[in-house]
Amino acid sequence: MNAPLREPQQDRSRATRERLLAATVELLATRGWAATTVARVAEEAGASRGAAQHHFPTREALFTAVIEQMYDTMTADVGAALADLPSGPDRIAAVVDQAIEIYTGTRFKAALQVWSAAASDETLGDVIRPLEAKLGRAAHKLVVAGLDPDGTRPNAHRLAQITLDLARGFGLADTLTDDSKRRAGVAAAWVEQLTAALG
Repeated sequence: MNAPLREPQQDRSRATRERLLAATVELLATRGWAATTVARVAEEAGASRGAAQHHFPTREALFTAVIEQMYDTMTADVGAALADLPSGPDRIAAVVDQAIEIYTGTRFKAALQVWSAAASDETLGDVIRPLEAKLGRAAHKLVVAGLDPDGTRPNAHRLAQITLDLARGFGLADTLTDDSKRRAGVAAAWVEQLTAALG
């Protein structure tokens, strides 16, 4: 008799948790680490402070959950992008666009806030380092596979790393100003360089 009531309650609880996580990412990306408090997250998510503390008893628990979800989502997005790369002459430009997309979205802006905090918080650093390494491996795999689909170009790994470093630089610059116009020109020039280097 109670089962039909329990399922909607579980669904509501799950939906509240997801809203809290989404609000945390948005606040980190737009307001920064210090402003992202549990009370502010609850307010932005349309949840009570009690509901937020039910799901995440401490700020650390909230940040650990959001970091894990954020990196899992970014890593999954990279895997999906690999499957969608075109063949032919547009492939290199698509690879560069995908690499830049990884490091210029809202999640990356939120991740930057966490990186900064982790620089002086060893516990937070221990949480984020393996997740960052996992994302880095997925991104590198995407770019290498995109630049060298048949595995015949020995310089593909080095060029992939340069592409990712460039994309991270774009992401950093994009946190302060809308850098999209300059970024588009630099990205186009890099696509030309890659095309020439890969033959």
